[in-house]
Amino acid sequence: MPAHRVAASVETADLGSYQQAARLMLLHGVVTESYPRAKALALVLQWADELAKDFRDLFGYSLQTSARHARLLRRLDAFDAGQAFLTVKSKRPFDRRRLAYLCLILACLHRSRIEINLADLVKLLTPSANAIEHLGFDATAPGHKDAVVDVMDWLVDRGALRISDGSMEDWARDHDRGDALFDIDHDTCAALFRPNKPLQHLVSAAGLLDTPTAGTGRDPRRRFAAQRARRLLIEYPVVYFSDTDAETATALRQPTLAEDIARLTGLPVERRAEGIMLVDTTGHFTDKRFPGRGGAVNRTAGLMLAKIADLREDPHRASSLQYLLPTDPGEEHADLLSRIDMALPQAGTLEALAHDPHADAGEHAAEADPDAPEHEGQTSLPFVEHGTLEQMITELYAEFGPSSFTNKWQADPGGLLAEAVALLADLRLVHIVPGGILIRPAAGRYRNITAVLPRPTHDGQFALDFPTEETSR
Repeated sequence: MPAHRVAASVETADLGSYQQAARLMLLHGVVTESYPRAKALALVLQWADELAKDFRDLFGYSLQTSARHARLLRRLDAFDAGQAFLTVKSKRPFDRRRLAYLCLILACLHRSRIEINLADLVKLLTPSANAIEHLGFDATAPGHKDAVVDVMDWLVDRGALRISDGSMEDWARDHDRGDALFDIDHDTCAALFRPNKPLQHLVSAAGLLDTPTAGTGRDPRRRFAAQRARRLLIEYPVVYFSDTDAETATALRQPTLAEDIARLTGLPVERRAEGIMLVDTTGHFTDKRFPGRGGAVNRTAGLMLAKIADLREDPHRASSLQYLLPTDPGEEHADLLSRIDMALPQAGTLEALAHDPHADAGEHAAEADPDAPEHEGQTSLPFVEHGTLEQMITELYAEFGPSSFTNKWQADPGGLLAEAVALLADLRLVHIVPGGILIRPAAGRYRNITAVLPRPTHDGQFALDFPTEETSR
């Protein structure tokens, strides 16, 4: 019987513990004495050596550990909208102000001693924020204090800060009288922001992405493609072969890939003609649970998929559906990169240290294997117009009643529709295009979702089991 390549030194009786530690690191990236829960760090440190080897061999990731934290340094293949920090209380993505404040506050903490109060921290933050055009900080400006509180909550949640006195809510209500005192864990603060390259010397955000090293031959390129395939499977809800180059798609189809990932995570890998996905049977290895009972957006997204399935299976209506080719993923990513690069500051970049990833890309293209297969072909997908989606959400409000969609959304069906479609796009179940959405193959998994929806109560109203009101900052 061949030896396992993954978790090679782990006994069968201990494999479940090892897989739980691997899932913790892959899901959270940073594990501390308090985050994501007590005893999580002890579990990760127990398997630190084995995890470091497997993460390096499978994904090219680096696991760095200390007595107080563990940090997984990833290598990115692409940027996408799902790479977001979420606020602790409302679970909403950080906007640009919060991301900027997070970086500036971490810099302020780096220059501080072992403790700092919020009022003094804001005094350090203000000139740095005001020096950045269109950012700034003004305690009387709408949203500025809320953004600071969200950032501080995020740092406290991860154990970088600990409140020893006072209250952030008191400071938010009255910044002249209220205050909070924090103990600083400098090791954790340093672990939270640890880019792979010096950001100030990048001339493009593409420099943060992983590329094969210069001078690679055919075999190293294939190893890189296999590594990239594993990263795609572990980082995304579903991977479509048509979204990848042919060399990566070939690696995704190898049986050893599924065996390695299944042994590392303890989760099954599901294959279909169109792609491959890692199925979360635990319910805890995801930052976006779907389908689920916990929120109007999640449940509405499921109801929309049921409506779309009805549309596709109705012989009279399905015949009128258009089928369109999705935009090439490479073109979409290039457009995203160009928009990110528009905001990059040029001042302070040293030409001698500047890294131009576009030059690297040209060098690698010149060295490309002439026998390598081309990109996997795109297939046409069903197109649902935005007007049809609006009609669907109107029907849902009429069927279930506006009050079923919580106080936040009962008068805003258009806003709820936009949030539900965005969630489905994050899950790679639909693809947003001008004028509507394209239905991706994995959406077919939920064509029978109506079978698990609640039935009407005795008075005829549908009990969707939504919370009475969603909280948001």
